[in-house]
Amino acid sequence: MSNKNHDNDVSFIKALAELLRENDLTELQVKREYGDNDSLNVRVSRQTQVVTQVSMPAAAAPVAAAPAAASAAPAAAAASNDDPASHPGAVTSPMVGTAYLASEPGAAPFIKVGDKVAQGDTVLIIEAMKTMNQIPAPKAGTVKRILVDDGAPVEFGAPLLIIE
Repeated sequence: MSNKNHDNDVSFIKALAELLRENDLTELQVKREYGDNDSLNVRVSRQTQVVTQVSMPAAAAPVAAAPAAASAAPAAAAASNDDPASHPGAVTSPMVGTAYLASEPGAAPFIKVGDKVAQGDTVLIIEAMKTMNQIPAPKAGTVKRILVDDGAPVEFGAPLLIIE
C-alpha cells in the first residue's frame, strides 16, 4: 500500500470517528475495496460508561444492605417492563442514520399518535449516507407512541415507534 493510500486511510478513519461522535453512535464498521486482494476493514467504536452500584459488605452494614437489595429488584423488573424495544408492537430501526418524521422540513408528519396505519404505509424516513430510506409499517394498527424526535440519530435495532 502506498503512503498516499495510508494518508487517505488515516483521514477516512478520522472522518468515521467524527461521524461516530456527531451522531452519538457507539459503533461503526466499514469495508473499503481498493481492488483485487486490497481492502481496508475499519471498525470504530467507543466505550459506553456503565454505572454500577456497589453495596457495602454485609459485615459492615447488615441492616442497610438487605433493604437496598430488596428495593433494587422491583425497580429492575419495572425498568425491563417499560422497555419499548421489548414491546410486541415496537417498530425498530433497520439501519443507522437520522430519523425524520416528515418528508421535508415544514411538511406534515407521516404519522401522529392515535393515527391508524396500514401495513406498508410509510411511518418515517431514515437518512443514511445521504439516502432517504422510507420505513414502512410492518403491520396495520394504531400508533400508540412515537419514540424518536424529528432529526434524531438512531442506531440499528433502536425502537422508533409502537403500533398496536
